[in-house]
Amino acid sequence: MKIKTIIILFITLLSVNSFGNENEKPLGKAAKRIIALAPHIVENLYAIGAGDLIVGTTEHADFPEQANSIPRIGNYAKLNIEQVLAMDPDLIIAWKSGNPSDDLARLKKLGLNIVYSQPETLESVAQELRYFGELTGNTVLGEQKATEFLQQLADIRDRYKNKTAISVFYELWPRPLTTVANDAWPQQQLNVCQASNPFINSETDYPQINVENVILKAPQIIIQPSSHGMSSPDKVNWPQWPAIPAVKNKAFLHPDADQLHRMTSRSLDELSLLCQQIDRFRQ
Repeated sequence: MKIKTIIILFITLLSVNSFGNENEKPLGKAAKRIIALAPHIVENLYAIGAGDLIVGTTEHADFPEQANSIPRIGNYAKLNIEQVLAMDPDLIIAWKSGNPSDDLARLKKLGLNIVYSQPETLESVAQELRYFGELTGNTVLGEQKATEFLQQLADIRDRYKNKTAISVFYELWPRPLTTVANDAWPQQQLNVCQASNPFINSETDYPQINVENVILKAPQIIIQPSSHGMSSPDKVNWPQWPAIPAVKNKAFLHPDADQLHRMTSRSLDELSLLCQQIDRFRQ
């Protein structure tokens, strides 16, 4: 996995929290020229039929296919202020914790209209879809997509709510070895699958641990997410510790991080698949 992709995925997860209090009510009129400053924002705008309103975005906005043709005005570390101004947007949808705060402050000082997107829970994706519908005048489709999302999530929850817990280790990042806990986005997904995380009560949402910790916890499944269909070349070589039940039973899963970690409707398709794969090892 390329280092830039790894950094983006990690920032995605670290930045998950609710819509900022700075958001005001929707514009008096629907936005017509939008700069969307994160891949999940772009994807959700397309989901509610507003993708053609996007005039600029950041690197790694690659879904749907049409998104690849949107001009890039920066990345997670830096925005091209002059290019943003030249695009003359009537609305910027920013990722408060995933975009450079100094650049956002400068844009706001220059008088640009900025609102923020940061879903905190799985259900918050529906809130985002509705909000984007209001911002763009696509309220009907926004509500439809939100309702569909909540129904699909409820169906997945119901399917696995009575399953017996199974111990899972989630290798979010190999160096330093980092996992998930508490209210982390992947932890919420593991909860849906009734996967028991031995590190769930760590002090932070994304604790750094060592291999010895994992060996002692003896997980039944090890999850190593991949990106763009490729596993990280630095992923831990767990088979060298055959005493771990997951190693003994070859219980390794490699979900698509580009879908699972992105706060969009597509995350539920990958979550459903992950729950199915976890369930096979229960049996």
